[in-house]
Amino acid sequence: MIPYTAPVRDINFVLGELLEHASLELPVFTETGPDLIEAVLEEAARLTEKVWAPLNASGDREGCRLEGDQVFTPSGFSDAYRAYVEGGWNGIGVAEEWGGQGLPEVVASAVQEMLHGANMALGLCPMLTAGAIEALSQHGSDKLKSRYLEKLVSGEWTGTMNLTESQAGSDLSQVRTRAAPEENHYLLSGQKIYITWGEHDAAENIIHFVLARTPDAPEGNKGISLFLVPKFLVNEDGSLGERNDVVCASIEHKLGINGSPTCTLSFGEKGGAVGYLVGEQGRGLNHMFTMMNEARHKVGLEGVGVAERASQQALAYAQERMQGRSSKARGGAPCAIADHFDVRRMLLSMRARTDALRALALYCAAQMDQARHNEDAAIRKAAQARVDILIPVVKAFSTDQAVEITSLGIQVHGGMGYVEETGAAQLLRDVRIAPIYEGTNGIQALDLAGRKLQRDQGAALSTLLEEVGNIARQLQGSVKLRPLGDSLTLGISDLQAAMKQVLEQGSDDAQGLDAVQAYATPFLSLAGHVLCAWQMGHAALVAQAALDAGSNDQVFYHAKLAGADFALRHWLPIGRAQRSIIEAGTQSLGEFGVHV
Repeated sequence: MIPYTAPVRDINFVLGELLEHASLELPVFTETGPDLIEAVLEEAARLTEKVWAPLNASGDREGCRLEGDQVFTPSGFSDAYRAYVEGGWNGIGVAEEWGGQGLPEVVASAVQEMLHGANMALGLCPMLTAGAIEALSQHGSDKLKSRYLEKLVSGEWTGTMNLTESQAGSDLSQVRTRAAPEENHYLLSGQKIYITWGEHDAAENIIHFVLARTPDAPEGNKGISLFLVPKFLVNEDGSLGERNDVVCASIEHKLGINGSPTCTLSFGEKGGAVGYLVGEQGRGLNHMFTMMNEARHKVGLEGVGVAERASQQALAYAQERMQGRSSKARGGAPCAIADHFDVRRMLLSMRARTDALRALALYCAAQMDQARHNEDAAIRKAAQARVDILIPVVKAFSTDQAVEITSLGIQVHGGMGYVEETGAAQLLRDVRIAPIYEGTNGIQALDLAGRKLQRDQGAALSTLLEEVGNIARQLQGSVKLRPLGDSLTLGISDLQAAMKQVLEQGSDDAQGLDAVQAYATPFLSLAGHVLCAWQMGHAALVAQAALDAGSNDQVFYHAKLAGADFALRHWLPIGRAQRSIIEAGTQSLGEFGVHV
């Protein structure tokens, strides 16, 4: 099994050469320099390579077990998580006022990629805690923050997100869990399913964020509130008290991420689980979306991390596996399969797409930094509008592509990829959940093509495409890179045409909803291809400039050029076909007979 290597050089390329460390120019980060960021990434690499990654396969084989009401994670997971906490990793992107290290979100996101590339099942634990921190810091009362936030930030306590119920999957308006007021708290009763890391042995307390209804709440979304429900009650002095009335009823047996306990949690079997209102009553969904948006971006990074590992593993195997004859070697000598151009096509496709997805996800994180910390209100507003457009693309497109990339990884391995011995199959099994997590990718597409696009008539996306067009023009101005610019220009035109059609038909009173639902997924795919091509076009400009300047890192920059050429001239045309799908209309979908 090929060991995982954290892609520090590739991440530094994005942070330093594409983004030019723009987040560090914000006043809040003036004491943070590129050398510090590089040191942080190197330390994260050591943790992920030496401590987390070796447990990936064993955790998958062993899985979790439920004994009574206690879940035990695979051997080594608790120790690996404690190493993460003791290293201060959980709070690197959290403000210092809450006990964090106050580093930019773009740096925290880069570390998240490494965690998931090393061990996605384990990486899910701190990912959910990050969302809990965001929700509590933005919407919690001062009392709740003082009692719970510090331990969440340190990672000593972990957080969960409790939305789904058996009758209420993506339609949260159907939530039935109840919260009855009593003195200074509420008593919750009900059951939640698919709760990631809902019960485990890696931390002393688990803080559940739960959607529920008060007795007099109206039906629908406006009747839902958000509650904080600790596994162990917390005393006034901060010490742990008695066990709360919340238990793990079962754990799921899944296709992948077997080291991650996915729990059914039962609240109130003995009278009611003590919970505390977070934010305003009746605005639970609004507050939970703070947590979900954080999680959606990080799920996209899950896809990038696992795709990176699959790319590394496939390349290493292809370089070692001897099969067939080389057309270049004298006498047709035996060769490694990496010499065959069809295998090279798969390897380069995996690498180029992974690099593009990383660049787009980190660009989105850098925009988050601007939205949160820029002193200019207009810049903050514009950056947030851009983040709103990018998050569904990062979440959905990255995870869809990760499934394809890990599947290609199996194909490179041939028969050895289909058996568990090499570990290639686990990567596909693990990442397959990511397009389902935090709102399925169809929901992300509807969010983009319906809610986000319609609310400003495409203004935020159009402004972003102006920057994409600027890169296209720079590429066209280069003799060596002109074909890449021509391809990107065609992609921009396709996306603009598709956006016009989605906006026009989506606004129709009678057929608008059907049109948006029909076009949403191909539209998001087209947007993802174009925006990733934009990032790779930018990478090509930077790499060509470095080579022209006589860089000593010739191999690295030539690889970036090869990846960019593939992304813009081999991969983008596949995405551009989505325009034809949108222009085909909705007739076949409307006529399809699904009812007997």
